[in-house]
Amino acid sequence: MGPGNYIEIGRMDELGRMDSPLHRLDARAKGLATLVFLLVVMSFGRYEVSALMPLFVYPFALVAWGNLPAGFLLRKVALAAPFALFVGLFNPFLDRETLGQIGSHPISGGMFSFASILLRFVLTVSAGLILLASTGIHRLCAGAAQLGLPRVFVVQLLFLYRYFFVIGEEGLRMVRSVEMRSSGSRSLGLRIYGTLIGHLLLRSIDRAHRIYRAMISRGFDGEVRVMGSTATCWKDVVFVAGWSAFFVAARVWNLSEIVGGVVSRIR
Repeated sequence: MGPGNYIEIGRMDELGRMDSPLHRLDARAKGLATLVFLLVVMSFGRYEVSALMPLFVYPFALVAWGNLPAGFLLRKVALAAPFALFVGLFNPFLDRETLGQIGSHPISGGMFSFASILLRFVLTVSAGLILLASTGIHRLCAGAAQLGLPRVFVVQLLFLYRYFFVIGEEGLRMVRSVEMRSSGSRSLGLRIYGTLIGHLLLRSIDRAHRIYRAMISRGFDGEVRVMGSTATCWKDVVFVAGWSAFFVAARVWNLSEIVGGVVSRIR
């Protein structure tokens, strides 16, 4: 698999242009629901694990509702997983107090906190990816501007996303060029990569000046304009209210224990 296929540049934009019930919702509704979801997820205590499990209903339901490729999104989550692993890697060694057990094996608080970090990471990152894949960056930024976010922040976010791909493509071309000139050898030294980064920085600055002049000549005034944007309707209100109620219920009550208790009584 080549570097271009691995990064899969631009795939999120393609997903954002799909047509599904989820895609047709107002960007503001999806953004507000995702914001409530993130706040609820991050409000859980560091030892809470089972209480987080019901919240996986949200990303699973949205993936199914929006006909999104689950494998692609999981690869994106796995790509960032090492950061979460690094954050909680030493928790089992630093927090050895026993808080539970599986059979005769004690489970320390560090293991609970490590599992909680991983679950919250998967939930938050997957929710963000689903929001982007079901909305598209342009509609998302336009919705953020309509919700009152500062225009400067919205425009910078849009440019950061858009030109990240431009710089990424430029970097991939440079790497391929070096590999072709080195007979396909991938054992390039740090000195070579340092030189590539320096040249990439210079090319990025030069391209930024050209893009700025082109945008000014075409009358760019700092406004984010989106064609085909949706208007808020009752479906958007139901979407935000319904999911927010579920998130609050999952935060107030441990739904996993409640469901487990009901199932055990039925048996």
